[in-house]
Amino acid sequence: MKSAFRFALVALGLLLVAMASALLAMRFAIHGSEVTVPKVVGLSPAEAERAVAGLGLTVAIEREYYSADLPEGKIMLQVPEAGMKVRRGWQLRVAESLGPQRVAIPDVLGESGRAADLNIRRRGLDVGAIASLQLPGSNADQVVAQSPPPNASGVSVPRINLLMSAGSPPAAFVMPSFLGQPLGSVNLALLDAGFHVGTVTVTASGTSDTGAGALPSSPPQPSPASIIVSQNPAPGQRVGAGATVNFEVR
Repeated sequence: MKSAFRFALVALGLLLVAMASALLAMRFAIHGSEVTVPKVVGLSPAEAERAVAGLGLTVAIEREYYSADLPEGKIMLQVPEAGMKVRRGWQLRVAESLGPQRVAIPDVLGESGRAADLNIRRRGLDVGAIASLQLPGSNADQVVAQSPPPNASGVSVPRINLLMSAGSPPAAFVMPSFLGQPLGSVNLALLDAGFHVGTVTVTASGTSDTGAGALPSSPPQPSPASIIVSQNPAPGQRVGAGATVNFEVR
């Protein structure tokens, strides 16, 4: 009985030692692969690559900015920052300086999208975000605003954002009331205004009762003299040019 108890204690002790060893090995494996990020700001991309190569890190240029303080070709920003601990294989994302702004921002207002694109890129700049907006009195595919504005100074990014016109919005009208008017005259008025008459139905109240035992009659047909009792779109609703109007008549 005593020998079995001693055996159990020894087994428990060995198990605890094994668990402690495993934890230490795991901790060493995790932290042993960590490195401290060096400072690469102020270096060239090639110098930064050499500085991090021995640490198992890489450098990727993700942005370019104008800088009046840092010469062209030098790194001005880095992520992660220097001093942080990362795992081997991590990628440092950096922004490179283009030096002071030397390129004048062109005036592309009023140009087509293609002409503006060519004008911007031939100066070594990039086209940034492009948005479009319907504007009264403007032609489609025309630059109506740009950022930065023409001849701007102190620009940080070599990129121009454009606002393009999608043309004038379609004409809108307020639908008048045709209730109580004869269908024939309303039809002519709508056609002259560029609208269309759609479905015309006769109300049940406008049909006659055939009586019991009578043969079923054909569905009633509207005539130019039929009086309008409802319309769709309803009076007062805004509609576009060329809209179709449906009627119910009696």
